[in-house]
Amino acid sequence: MSKIFARFLKDESGATAIEYGLIAALISVALITGATTLGTRLGTTFENISAEMLAAQNASGAAGD
Repeated sequence: MSKIFARFLKDESGATAIEYGLIAALISVALITGATTLGTRLGTTFENISAEMLAAQNASGAAGD
């Protein structure tokens, strides 16, 4: 019985799997954070482009009258 318990204490395969799981979780959090930030910035950029295009359209329409 003590041999089984000693072998169980020396077995590190479970700890390695947990470490890989934690690394994968941290990478996932970093990717999600980066994607969210990028998405927000892209949304703002496209809103600015849309506003500029509308302003240009309104200015050219008013000049054509």
